[in-house]
Amino acid sequence: MKRGIDYIGVGVGALIVNAQGLVFLARRGPLAKNERGLWEFPGGSVEFGETLAQSLIREMREEFGITISVGRLLDVVDHILPEEKQHWVSPTFICSITSGEPAIQEPGKCAEIGWFDPHVAPPDLTQITRENLRHYLALIQPQSASK
Repeated sequence: MKRGIDYIGVGVGALIVNAQGLVFLARRGPLAKNERGLWEFPGGSVEFGETLAQSLIREMREEFGITISVGRLLDVVDHILPEEKQHWVSPTFICSITSGEPAIQEPGKCAEIGWFDPHVAPPDLTQITRENLRHYLALIQPQSASK
């Protein structure tokens, strides 16, 4: 049985922000489980017995060779992809890199990486990353209290 296909999967995401306020995005490669070719906040499936934070730390080490600090929970998004017959529940955390420089470790799953101004992210984002970005921008730019 496959996570996200035969039963609802749990996938956790890392919205990694650097000191300049840029966010880290990865373009999904041809071997990605879904939404191939689109940019995303990276993450992965939670393994049995892992906490969400442990999963993120493991995934970022495996996929990009970095160590991260897992911060506050940004959001939890229903990631339902009817055309791909997949259903995931995806919490995303705001994170920072504590050591290493991101490099693609799994080229089949990831085609490209980069740092982006969150206000000018690429338009071709995954469904969940669009939601995460909307929530993150609302968090860093709260509406004026005078309204």
